[in-house]
Amino acid sequence: MSNSREITAVEAAAILINSVLGIGILNMPRFMVEAAGTGAPIVTIIGVLFVFISVWGITKLGMSFPTQSIVQYSERIIGKWLGRAYIFIAIIVFIFAAGLLLREFSEVLNTAVLFETPIEVSALVILFLAAYFTRDSLNTFAYIHLFYAPFIFIPGIIIAALSIPKYNYLYLQPLFRVEVNEWFTGITSMAPMFQGVFVLTIIIPFMKQPGLVMKASFWGTALAGGVYVITVISALAIAGPEELKTMMWPALEHARSVEVPGNFLERLGIVFLITWVIAVFTTIFSYYMIIVNVLRQLFRTQDHRMFSFFLFPLIFGVAMIPENVVQLYKGEMAKIVNWMGVMFLMGFPLLLVIVMKLRGLPLKGSGKKSD
Repeated sequence: MSNSREITAVEAAAILINSVLGIGILNMPRFMVEAAGTGAPIVTIIGVLFVFISVWGITKLGMSFPTQSIVQYSERIIGKWLGRAYIFIAIIVFIFAAGLLLREFSEVLNTAVLFETPIEVSALVILFLAAYFTRDSLNTFAYIHLFYAPFIFIPGIIIAALSIPKYNYLYLQPLFRVEVNEWFTGITSMAPMFQGVFVLTIIIPFMKQPGLVMKASFWGTALAGGVYVITVISALAIAGPEELKTMMWPALEHARSVEVPGNFLERLGIVFLITWVIAVFTTIFSYYMIIVNVLRQLFRTQDHRMFSFFLFPLIFGVAMIPENVVQLYKGEMAKIVNWMGVMFLMGFPLLLVIVMKLRGLPLKGSGKKSD
């Protein structure tokens, strides 16, 4: 795989933001309120802090082995067969996660805009685009994310700012009355939305300055986490906890209720939906890119393009498994994928860091350059 120009820290931060935003922005306020009621903002902040720990672990591994891929250094840390087993599980989790996200995208479009369009058509279109663009290099991948980042991040902040006059601050009280079990439920509900941080494992070996990856990771996670926190606060302050629990996609309803001064736009719902479509595309794009690059590294091939369309029917098939929206969010498959994602994509890298230190492996990379 050829990469003529290496990835910068700004591009890495943009990739991280785009890979995290989109997967749960629509329904995260409902999940958080169901878990903690009016304490949802506090639980969301705590959840983001836990995500920082996972991001630190992934980044520390990449900085310790800056010229190696996750396939190479996981085999070196825990052994060849355990390392490959871990990578294989990660691939399976991402295939199912991408499929569920693809189905969510199709359901939202079918409900909000394309009423007569079969969900299969919407799914095929965005999946084909993701598969097509993954055939390019990681540099092109970085360019695309950097280009789309402002279109994802800025509209969300504007919508949140315009919604402040509609806040009912009584809906945010009591803010700090949160039980420990509510913390746990809220954190485990939001953690799967940050599975995209795993994208760091494929971009660090191609960064221009690997030493800046910790700073890029921090800012990327902070900005993405900040958007989630603001979204939860805004939706809760406008709708209230009880009404929020009855909404399928609270963030979309929240955006529809916001008006622009001067009647420039009557409602911002369509602007938010366009932003969300871009965010979902970049997230699926990242998931797809992670899978094809890890497969390339696992099978020691020079070209990842052969895997692009091989994955197409697998991800599409997973997307069509849930029979309805209830199964999509509450079904056993969704629960298993979420827990597997938390354990293997976010928790396991921390275990790798511990084993690395116990074995006294060098903190500075050594070994063969990642292909």
